[in-house]
Amino acid sequence: MFEILLLILILLIIVILWVMIYDSNRFVVERHEIRDRRISGHYRVVFLSDLHNKQYGKNNIQLLKAIEGTEPDAVLIGGDMINGKPGEKLEGTVDLLRSLKEKYPVYYANGNHEHRIKLYPGTYGDAAERYEKALSELGIEPMVNRHVQLPGVNLAIYGSEIDKYYYKRFTVPEMEPDYLPGLLGRPRRQVYTVLLAHNPDYFPQYAQWGADLVLSGHVHGGIIRVPFLNKGLLSPNVRFFPKYDGGTYQEGGCTMILSRGLGIHTIPFRLFNPGELIVIDFAEQ
Repeated sequence: MFEILLLILILLIIVILWVMIYDSNRFVVERHEIRDRRISGHYRVVFLSDLHNKQYGKNNIQLLKAIEGTEPDAVLIGGDMINGKPGEKLEGTVDLLRSLKEKYPVYYANGNHEHRIKLYPGTYGDAAERYEKALSELGIEPMVNRHVQLPGVNLAIYGSEIDKYYYKRFTVPEMEPDYLPGLLGRPRRQVYTVLLAHNPDYFPQYAQWGADLVLSGHVHGGIIRVPFLNKGLLSPNVRFFPKYDGGTYQEGGCTMILSRGLGIHTIPFRLFNPGELIVIDFAEQ
């Protein structure tokens, strides 16, 4: 009996390891449709988040082919495309962004990793300066608490960069009601407003601010998805079973699409939790 149980345990470990390797090196395409009376015509975007310098094939050819296959009008980025890590190379992500910018408009909001390398040059050297220069040469200006109006479709894209205080571990610090208006101003209600906001913990505050659609990342789907429960196990802020871990959420009239991200960081694997490439179709109601 003991030998049988041991064999079952070994086989289970082998299966889990295989799934871990498989899920850590693949992504799925998730599609969403947004309809609203304020939107004019049709506009398709892909949303990328939390790549963390991951490469899907040489020069990210698999990811680029998947994006091209969706025929987007623009690429939206929710941050953490790079790693905030001393000595981390930037070239792979810059090459990906170059390939994307050659074909599509790119709207890039920072995550906590892009923000981190700016805050601590003593730790990360000139990484922030080099990355900003590379983006500038590509014609990409990070959307640090600013917005753009997309011509012809009545969509406004806002990019937020909140303080590192709001990324504390183990807890979700309170965000005062006037904080986001102080960073972003107020959206115009007659325009459909998309907010690129890396940290999903503040979805209620984003909705209260006036976003119609929030696009977030950061949580990596909870790293491990618990089978049958379909819940993420752990957030990067070291909280078990985070409230927002991936998928679609509603808060009043506001929707949040939370990407499970494309890469890995710190905990270097995914389990029952492949990466996600998000495709969103905006259309008039």
